[in-house]
Amino acid sequence: MDCQPQANGHHHQHKEEEKDGDAGEWKQVAELRAVTEAQDPSCKEEDDYMLRRFLRARDHNIGKASAMLLKYLKWKPTAKPNGSITGDEVAHELSQGKLYLQGYDRQGRPMIYGFGARHRPSTRDLDEFRRYVVYVLDATVARLPPGQEKFAAVADLKGWGYSNCDIRGYLAALEIMQSYYPERLGRVFLIHVPYVFMAAWKIVYPFIDDNTKKKFVFVADKDLDRTLREAIDDAQLPEIYGGKLKLATPTPSPPAN
Repeated sequence: MDCQPQANGHHHQHKEEEKDGDAGEWKQVAELRAVTEAQDPSCKEEDDYMLRRFLRARDHNIGKASAMLLKYLKWKPTAKPNGSITGDEVAHELSQGKLYLQGYDRQGRPMIYGFGARHRPSTRDLDEFRRYVVYVLDATVARLPPGQEKFAAVADLKGWGYSNCDIRGYLAALEIMQSYYPERLGRVFLIHVPYVFMAAWKIVYPFIDDNTKKKFVFVADKDLDRTLREAIDDAQLPEIYGGKLKLATPTPSPPAN
């Protein structure tokens, strides 16, 4: 990696920039802001880091990033008319105890632990499920420490079978994460993956964008302990995986806003 000293005098207080937030990229962010605000003034409410994530998600192409950002700005007030989603609006989803928002990995990214066999598409309402995805993502973003923009996840598919298969639900969740929370996902470990799951994965895979594909890691049972311990400190690793963290309640606290 090219590590030439920065020639400009700008100093931004953010961890990411030390690595790759160069002056040229921030100039593009300002350009993206000007282009987008001209079409939708509500862009003024979004910070530069948000704009930078959209820019990166579209490989620094301002036109494509602006189209993506405009789509997000239109989606936001309809998806979250009151600014955020409450637990009451996703009560059925929360009652299933399929996601736990606890702990951090060694990079300081908040963790989500998901249990695929607890998801029952036969009883789910797709609109509520979409709200639930937004609710969980917002609650996770609220847990990000300063300087960290990404989260990580463990998808535990132990006991997953055809009755848990929900292609429409998976595609809806993927669409929300990729279109409206770009550059938020750091990594997903898929563990205890049954063979039958691969049929569902083959259907979903083409809908995952190329940058995101690399973030899904299938972990063989024999590598599970080593992989999780390399990624997550013992104190932050759930007891069910041999760590010390108690998975307390599947209900995340709603984001404070």
